[in-house]
Amino acid sequence: MKNKTIKVDYLARVEGEGALYVKIKDNSLTDVKLKIFEPPRFFEAFLQGRNYSEAPDITARICGICPIAYQMSAVHAMEDAFGVTVDGQLRALRRLIYCGEWIESHALHVYMLHAPDFLGYTDAIQMAKDHPALVQRGLQLKKAGNEIVAFLGGREIHPINVRVGGFYKVPAKRELEPLAERLKWARDAALETVRWTATLDFPDFEQDYEFVALCHPGEYPFNEGRLVSNKGLDISVRDYDDSFVEEHVPYSNALHSIIKGRGAYFVGPLARYNLNFNRLSPMTQEAAHSAGLSYVCNNPFQSIIVRSVEILYACDEALRIIDQYERPDKPSVQVQPRAGTGYGCTEAPRGILYHRYSTDDNGVIIDAKIVPPTSQNQKTIENDLWQFIPKYLDLPSEKLTLQCEQAIRNYDPCISCATHFLKLYVNRE
Repeated sequence: MKNKTIKVDYLARVEGEGALYVKIKDNSLTDVKLKIFEPPRFFEAFLQGRNYSEAPDITARICGICPIAYQMSAVHAMEDAFGVTVDGQLRALRRLIYCGEWIESHALHVYMLHAPDFLGYTDAIQMAKDHPALVQRGLQLKKAGNEIVAFLGGREIHPINVRVGGFYKVPAKRELEPLAERLKWARDAALETVRWTATLDFPDFEQDYEFVALCHPGEYPFNEGRLVSNKGLDISVRDYDDSFVEEHVPYSNALHSIIKGRGAYFVGPLARYNLNFNRLSPMTQEAAHSAGLSYVCNNPFQSIIVRSVEILYACDEALRIIDQYERPDKPSVQVQPRAGTGYGCTEAPRGILYHRYSTDDNGVIIDAKIVPPTSQNQKTIENDLWQFIPKYLDLPSEKLTLQCEQAIRNYDPCISCATHFLKLYVNRE
């Protein structure tokens, strides 16, 4: 039958709520729209008139999964505006708390959101009936990441210990020892995760993407670096607005971000991995190769392996930081606010997160701009579906819907950030 209509009210296992509309006419795909219909959240407006010191705590409320990313982009942007440099052990602690966020966010996605697609379950609860050990490993990995965030950030959700200039309180080295013991287990579990995800079946689907990520000369990127791509982009974070622009589309409350003159681009673990493979630790590189990955991966379905590789890296990096840690004399450096504009971009688990703030002489915020990763990936997700769906048009509607959902979940979209997500409608005529 060539003409029929399929309607699925909610796509599960994504952060937030939205919808996908797919139209098929005479067995040809004629329309794809990724609709984000939840109302705008107005955080940029909330920030106006607030003191600079409030930005990390306010922006942390944007997301319960990646609050550290919002705090890190905010503090770096403010420090850029005020000419402040945070280095040494305070900088290392920022990498450590970011490791915690990557571990907990990636473990949640790999085991609870994405794995059921590959194993044929509707959710992780159903999967747990047949694979209890897998689900337990995922939960324990997530817990290990949460413990880092809670310890350094003051609490797991919307942490409160991060400030412009550093932290409100920093730990003694002995206080980090229990974390190290947990991380040694987590590193072994992460290695097993890489091995396990490599055994999953992946659709044959590769595209000519433009990957964009931070690139630091000596580190796998968390907080710093230039913005680079595999197609020639190489700019400082300060020049972000010269190369990227957000567009409004009538069917989405989240803006679509594109590279000026080129269009869609791809941010997140796959972009980081492809642009920074040689900055991964030797253990992580070896694990990636053993899992069958080369230094470049263009199949978004294999992002579940790459996320597992990044969990392993984050565990390894966290242990390195703890081993080399010495308590700094002060928990923060002095900050003197001034009028200016500051720019910050860090690597949230789902990709680059850009903040820009303008302040007056007293450090009061007069303008704010925040571009989350999911907004930046929206157009690429739609492009994927335009290429992916035609290969599966003959599938029954239910199976086609599941394939579309899986293709979207490759990106771990966080509509809570972008402003929320997802119902799926397939229309066949």
